[in-house]
Amino acid sequence: MNFEFTQAQISDVVFIKKKYYPDARGALIKEYEMAPFANIVRDFFREEYISISKKNALRGLHFQKNPKAQGKLISVVTGEIFDVAVDIRPQSPTYLKYVSKTLSAESNESVWVPPGFAHGFVALSNEAIVLNRCTNEIEPSLEGGIRWNDPSVNVQWPISEPILSDKDRNWPSLKINNMQNE
Repeated sequence: MNFEFTQAQISDVVFIKKKYYPDARGALIKEYEMAPFANIVRDFFREEYISISKKNALRGLHFQKNPKAQGKLISVVTGEIFDVAVDIRPQSPTYLKYVSKTLSAESNESVWVPPGFAHGFVALSNEAIVLNRCTNEIEPSLEGGIRWNDPSVNVQWPISEPILSDKDRNWPSLKINNMQNE
């Protein structure tokens, strides 16, 4: 089997261990195959992004609002990241809880972050290249975010002074986001 799926502590978030095929030339890793993923990814991928991040660059916590909510399959191509998925489904028993894990190119792990979650990561290595497959296109009018250090979520990031974009630095608190969506 090319993939080993492990359910995270929060329902619907899944960690994926990929098989590594080394030989004299290097190695081959199968990133994705529709059939084995059919029980967790219930839609087609519509976009792919590659982000290249310097050490301590924090991207997130991002989400798309309905009707363009996105599921994301996150894979590390080079380097190491601390990855976070926050449950923002108001009716969920794990609302505002998060799951995190260190992912690296060497560990051959990916994470499936379903719609209804905010996602982010921080680069732990000098450079991290991350492949992000999305089940919906980004619609700027439906973009949302949670401030990386929002006390409502209290993510225990492994760094205290991240490198942030202006957008990520200025996301309002989750409480303000929720009031705007009501």
